[in-house]
Amino acid sequence: MDGTGVIVRARGEGEKRWHYGGGLHTWKATTEETNGAFLFFEDHMQQGKVTPIHIHPDADEMFYVLEGEIIVHLEGGTEHRLQEGGFFLALRGVAHAFMTTTETTLLCIHTPGYAQGFYRHASEPTTDDRIDGPVDFARVEAAANDYGGVKLLGPPPFAAART
Repeated sequence: MDGTGVIVRARGEGEKRWHYGGGLHTWKATTEETNGAFLFFEDHMQQGKVTPIHIHPDADEMFYVLEGEIIVHLEGGTEHRLQEGGFFLALRGVAHAFMTTTETTLLCIHTPGYAQGFYRHASEPTTDDRIDGPVDFARVEAAANDYGGVKLLGPPPFAAART
């Protein structure tokens, strides 16, 4: 933030963090920079990344797929395939999970930005652009338990993730 209430970040700019659920985050706007209104980041993931079924109790989560493809799973078993230009919104408390079927880049927004503590503690700073780093769901679960923002409800619901 430049002190004027404006954030300008070019492609590749922003705090880079390896998320232990899989994926390279590039934080475009933090909770502090938006006065708590939202957290906004780009998430670049390798094919096959999955998330556990989860909710965000205090924030809405939105995805906009820039490239690649994800399958979004909703509680009850409904699944939606999203490709480039696809949009997904889960209002707070709606159970969901997703899996990448290809290398994928999407934009993610949490509003308000309550989930930032979770993402910060379920990740670590990085200076490279690797998307194939270590996955550690125990660390993700510990961050969820300690910092809130997300509540894990169960394992990834995708059959391919269990084989």
